[in-house]
Amino acid sequence: MKGHVKWFDAKKGYGFIESEEGGDVFVHFSAISGSGFRSLEEGEEVEFEVEQGPKGPAARDVTRLGGGTGGEGAGSRSW
Repeated sequence: MKGHVKWFDAKKGYGFIESEEGGDVFVHFSAISGSGFRSLEEGEEVEFEVEQGPKGPAARDVTRLGGGTGGEGAGSRSW
């Protein structure tokens, strides 16, 4: 499933993704694929799986697809 990050609080380690199919899906930092500090940017396009959490739908295996600000190499130049 695909969607966009509605909001994500890096200090608290969670936020919500607005799925393309409609509705909000909870996302915890531990569900974000990758190593090191795992966070998401508002508006970032992501792909994910959905499972039923204790309080509703929750994302797992979250992968960035692009479209967010910042990230690796942002603002860097090779010259």
